Amino acid sequence: MTQTRLIKNASQVVTMAGHSERPAKREAMHELNIIENGSVLVQDGKVKAVGTLSELEQQYKEDVLVAEVLDVTGKTVTPGLIDPHTHLVHAGTRENEYAMRLKGKSYMDIMNAGGGIHATTKATRGADFDQLYEESKQRLDTFFQYGVTTIEAKSGYGLSLEHELKQLEVAGKLNEDHAMDVVSTFMGAHAVPVDERDNPEPFVKRVIDEMIPEVARRKIAKFNDVFCERGVFTPEQSRRILEAGKAHGLVPKIHADEIESYGGAELAAEVGAISADHLLKASDEGILKMAANDVMGVLLPGTAFFLMAEFADARKMIDSGVPVALSTDANPGSSPTLSLQFIMNLGCLKMGMTPEEVLTAATINAAHAIDCADRIGSLEAGKQADIAIFDVPNHLMLSYNYGMNHVESVMKKGELVVGK
Repeated sequence: MTQTRLIKNASQVVTMAGHSERPAKREAMHELNIIENGSVLVQDGKVKAVGTLSELEQQYKEDVLVAEVLDVTGKTVTPGLIDPHTHLVHAGTRENEYAMRLKGKSYMDIMNAGGGIHATTKATRGADFDQLYEESKQRLDTFFQYGVTTIEAKSGYGLSLEHELKQLEVAGKLNEDHAMDVVSTFMGAHAVPVDERDNPEPFVKRVIDEMIPEVARRKIAKFNDVFCERGVFTPEQSRRILEAGKAHGLVPKIHADEIESYGGAELAAEVGAISADHLLKASDEGILKMAANDVMGVLLPGTAFFLMAEFADARKMIDSGVPVALSTDANPGSSPTLSLQFIMNLGCLKMGMTPEEVLTAATINAAHAIDCADRIGSLEAGKQADIAIFDVPNHLMLSYNYGMNHVESVMKKGELVVGK
């Protein structure tokens, strides 16, 4: 039976139309393609049409007559927000490390002492499938509350084949069971196990020779990521890991230049990565190489905020032609937040982005960062009806009223998952 819904009389419908084939860059990040006093016609989980109410009534009269109506007068409608970089599946929290940092310890000090990623790895290894599933499901429920309708989820808290597979299987099961779309990334190269730090090469070989082939064989991840950073994986090791993933059909991503300039942005361009993430210390040369090779810059201002670090230079990247997306980097150690709206606030207040740029970065560009822009990220005919309805009169208010959750309701594939 055909199911039709009409979202009518929005103060603004931000469509993001016109950016599905390629990410928005430079001035194009300001092109939101807004329909004032707009409405959205949804049928069988997809957007059928977008326009003013009178246009839809004229062109789709029979559909409008039978549609279930959601009156959103005075509110702003956007595509569902997309989070292209999370560490969704994990166990444990690290509030003790937060207190340590406030007393002067650095992130790398804590990690080298067995904390950081290693602490979460220990907790995640000790958790069974059901525990990881239930804790991650609760996080997905909260993401919905903040207007997010698709996320990327990385492994990386296993650091062994058994436990990396466990994380990816949890993410895959959640993608099947939960209304949220979950796109999986293999990140076995998230850290070198504590007992192998002095001789990481055997672990690098296990990632390349054992983990990547098995992940690819099981078809449980789309992307392959690596933490390219001094004290973690060198550019040479990172290149080998990413090239091995490519040989098995996994698309490269890279944690790049987060703590120091280390050639990560350049490497992303050279291996044809779909995105380079973090980039707090990316070099000018690296930025230009990313721009020339259409590598998405996924910026994670929540991490800089929480670690009290210098923020990535989003303004320089955008002006240089790098397509930019935003993400929470949701994880228990360096960005324990699930609010992409707050990340958008930080994009404006701490990275020099405009309200238009952050909305582009959290919708259609974020979709490109996980290779899903053909079906999500904008409100256009034929795309999934993933829709966020915010209780504000215009898109500028999303950035102006910072630190608040403006969501009134959320629709996923045409079904209300938040609100009435």
